[in-house]
Amino acid sequence: MAFGLSDDQELFRTTCRRALTERAPVERVRELIGDPVGVDRATWAAGADLGWYAMFVPEELGGGSVSGEALVDAAIVAEEFGRMVHPGPALTTNVVAAGLARAASAELAERVLPGIAAGELIATWAFAGPDDALPTTPPVTATRDGAGYRLDGVASYVPDAAVADLLLVSTGTDAGPAQFLLPRDTPGLEVEPLETLDLARRLATVRFTGVQAGPGTVVGTPGDAAADVEHQLRVALVLQCAETTGATARGLEMTVQYAKDRVAFGRPIGSYQALKHRMADHRMWLEGSAAITAHAARSVQERRPDAAIAPRVAKAHVGRRSTATLHDCIQLHGGIGMTWEYDLHLYFRRVISNEVLLGSPELHQRALVDIAEGAAA
Repeated sequence: MAFGLSDDQELFRTTCRRALTERAPVERVRELIGDPVGVDRATWAAGADLGWYAMFVPEELGGGSVSGEALVDAAIVAEEFGRMVHPGPALTTNVVAAGLARAASAELAERVLPGIAAGELIATWAFAGPDDALPTTPPVTATRDGAGYRLDGVASYVPDAAVADLLLVSTGTDAGPAQFLLPRDTPGLEVEPLETLDLARRLATVRFTGVQAGPGTVVGTPGDAAADVEHQLRVALVLQCAETTGATARGLEMTVQYAKDRVAFGRPIGSYQALKHRMADHRMWLEGSAAITAHAARSVQERRPDAAIAPRVAKAHVGRRSTATLHDCIQLHGGIGMTWEYDLHLYFRRVISNEVLLGSPELHQRALVDIAEGAAA
């Protein structure tokens, strides 16, 4: 995300990095691995003071971003989170804030968004099916029940559902997609934590059994929420790509430093041409990841004609190349690369998980084909 940032945005990035280095270094992430909640509340509160959850919230509701480019600023934070394999629900909370700012009623927005901006409320998004295939029809159904709706079904891979105060639930109705904002303690809503490859990230299956969603929980227009869900997905993809790029950059930095320090046959291994070429190739792919992520952030932010295309291209490129880069970084380290004490495997776990969450690169490439065919029709 170093492409075209203003001085204020560069200062914001420096401030974010300093705060995470001081409050949530990787050593602290390791301490949270065994914690069932996996959230550092002190860092969460400090993030609220720095505006990490306020960027999509309108100024009149206590929000605002550094530059007025909410998604670009949020991507800066996401990239710094990746560099620290930071745990917690900040990114999904921002996705929910973006969705509510776009579609929630004035009453619902006034009731919820100030609390999100202040760090008083944690939110997450429940929308994916068991195979995380970004289904056209969401896995949770909403059926008319009096003045409200009854929700049934299972949402999978929901980030930080166990600690979230609110869940934005994307559902299918007879008329089309609809969304509801529900408290986690709503009767009939059950959260089942999952074992995850990314040890610093908490995912859960959320079951909905006869959950009553009143009129005050509706976000947008029931049956007409497809554009809102698509916008949330675009925001989520940009933030995920920024996080993945940050994690990959840090993993590659560790590898380059190791290649300078590790001596074999009387020379640093980084002096051998074969290894230098491999690391140079990875740096080239990393620059490409940063460029396409920056482009996607501004395309979605400014609603450019390629706003549906750019985040999917970014996901396909960043997801695939980042995993390949950190896999080779582990090989360049030799045996130490996958030892528990060495941090590189934490970054590798993050990028592998991000490659498949929110849809695989192959799925988004198929979506790009569908977009192209639709434009040509």
